[in-house]
Amino acid sequence: MKMTSGAVLALLGAALAVGLPGIGSAIGVGLVGQSASGLVTEQPERFGQTLLMQAIPGTQGIYGLLSGFLIMINIGVFAGRIADLTVQQGLAVLMAALPVAIVGWFSAIAQGKTVAAGIGLIAKRPEDLGKTITYGAMVETYAVLAFLATLLLLRGVS
Repeated sequence: MKMTSGAVLALLGAALAVGLPGIGSAIGVGLVGQSASGLVTEQPERFGQTLLMQAIPGTQGIYGLLSGFLIMINIGVFAGRIADLTVQQGLAVLMAALPVAIVGWFSAIAQGKTVAAGIGLIAKRPEDLGKTITYGAMVETYAVLAFLATLLLLRGVS
């Protein structure tokens, strides 16, 4: 299979969109899981609450995966024929992928740290679960904005 340099750049964009937020989400979910395990050791009845909190940093990985799929669909990966893109078109796709890739990576880790700290809060005051989720949602805002930026940028690539 012969690909143009533009197609290779677009595929790099898809790989970064999927990979970097996925790494961040794995780290974030792991951080929360470590804190949650400590709490559940002492208070096993908190498992349901902590499982919900552990899932929160995983959303960046989902945003990245959706962005990567959109890029792959747009360049014809699933149709079996990758489009012949110019270098400029490939660079445009790569640049469009960067907001979700970079912000998703760092925000997932930051969100994991925030929510992991919140595990300590609900250990002492279980009624403050909503506050912990709100703190995590504040970090999520930036991941959502980056995801939207990627979607809008991809829409503008022709």
